[in-house]
Amino acid sequence: MNTKGINNFRSIAIVFTMAMLFFSCEDNYKRVGDEAIKKMFPSAVAEDFVLTYTETDELPKNEGVVSSHVVAVLKSPLSNDFDNLLFPHRTFPNGLIIEFFNEKGEKSTITADYGIVYSSTNLVDLQGNVVIESSDGKKLEAPQLYWDRSNEWIFTQQKFKYTNPEEGTIMDGEGMDFNRDFSFFNANKTYGYMSIKEKKIEND
Repeated sequence: MNTKGINNFRSIAIVFTMAMLFFSCEDNYKRVGDEAIKKMFPSAVAEDFVLTYTETDELPKNEGVVSSHVVAVLKSPLSNDFDNLLFPHRTFPNGLIIEFFNEKGEKSTITADYGIVYSSTNLVDLQGNVVIESSDGKKLEAPQLYWDRSNEWIFTQQKFKYTNPEEGTIMDGEGMDFNRDFSFFNANKTYGYMSIKEKKIEND
């Protein structure tokens, strides 16, 4: 074999070796990447899910009877249970409805496109077209809300729209917190008020 033929053979061998190394590294990279992403699977899936939250009534000790009443009911067409993880939670990918009941039995509702209930912290994360409607007609709209079940408190740092038919006003703002029946409402930042009554008069 002449010198030219030997050089060509060496060049082909080098290119082939480099190609093998490249594909080998690429394959290892892909497999390492797949292993790095831990896939999470729910331990249980429930359709037409209903979860009832109750509160124990305070009774005299000598009564010997334990009484409770319903404070909230959570409903969803689909629930994924991830309570088997280190940070247990339950997701509601197809949306959910939460109904609140006060001492008089009056109902307020929360609807959202997506929800997460964190078991260890008693916190509910509501996302996407979140709407709260109280029994007296008050309405709050926001892209995201948090419900602290332990303290019965609802809050957000997102923008919101609050409609109060009693006062005949609509308020736009950003960041607020309140209790479940709207008896206490605190807005961090407001952009202005619009009177519903004045708007109706102008339309008439």
